Amino acid sequence: MDTGDVKKLREETGLSIMLCKKALELSGGDFNKAFAFLKKESAGVAEKKKERVTGSGIIASYVHGEGRIGVLAEIRCETDFVARNDAFKEFAHNLAMHIAALNPHFLSPTDAPKELKEEMLGVFKSETDSLNKPADIREKIISGKMDAFLKERSLLSQPYIKNQDITVEDYIKETVQKFGENITIARFVRFSL
Repeated sequence: MDTGDVKKLREETGLSIMLCKKALELSGGDFNKAFAFLKKESAGVAEKKKERVTGSGIIASYVHGEGRIGVLAEIRCETDFVARNDAFKEFAHNLAMHIAALNPHFLSPTDAPKELKEEMLGVFKSETDSLNKPADIREKIISGKMDAFLKERSLLSQPYIKNQDITVEDYIKETVQKFGENITIARFVRFSL
């Protein structure tokens, strides 16, 4: 096994050397397979830690555009030790910057207000009524439009601004694996002039 691959994998994932080494061993020394393995592993680790209580954290802030856009985000973790960690503070700052840039309206699609869903359902129904399609096809179109609308406005579903290949939820899962603690976004607010 090449120590250069272990080092490169560690730099790209931020995970421990031992975990990177294990991933390379399991993948027969193939860097891409090891990277994919670690990505899959991070989702499993995050899922296991999901139920843990997040009693610590920080309030991250970000101001952009000569003070015309500002964000406050409450990012929670399990321990004060992690909350004080510079890497965790950078993670929280990155999330606040993402919120400033992409203006999500709610945390996840399930958090969308009922009134908004009903309003958009009416809009999408009126758009599809003029189509010369069977009712079941129109329903699928409406469902697809609603899913796309909610994902676009949901923080967790948005492509992460610093790496468009992953979502914000994936970024959080990767960070959970790095710190070994549950991490959640409790709330956020975006201000703009």
